[in-house]
Amino acid sequence: MKVKEMMHKGVEWVSPDTSITAIAEMMQEGDIGAIPVGENDRLVGMVTDRDLAVRGLVKGTDISKLTAKDVMTKGVTWCRDSDSATEAARLMETKHIRRLPVIDEKKRMVGMLSLGDLSHAASQRTAVEALKSVSAHHA
Repeated sequence: MKVKEMMHKGVEWVSPDTSITAIAEMMQEGDIGAIPVGENDRLVGMVTDRDLAVRGLVKGTDISKLTAKDVMTKGVTWCRDSDSATEAARLMETKHIRRLPVIDEKKRMVGMLSLGDLSHAASQRTAVEALKSVSAHHA
């Protein structure tokens, strides 16, 4: 099965200057745990719910003044919509990530693939291996 058959479509990104309050509201409204960050038509980072809690609260500054660029994880790992479920799972395993932005042949973001998506659509073996690896404690 291909990533384009499993992914969530219609994913939006935010700019680096978007407030973390606005990002948290987007996450709550969409029941999602990650928002891609884009600038100049390129993915430049990802803000996860964990980034908001760990980086946002630890900064020790006024939370209302923090933006995506203050808390985002830089260096986005992504997959292509034409990749197989196995290829995407292996990428998640090696990078220890739970969500992948999906790009098309024109390098446009067209969706998001999560471990949950894999668990519902990929083979049981592929899903279990990815889940075990991504969920394992880092050494």
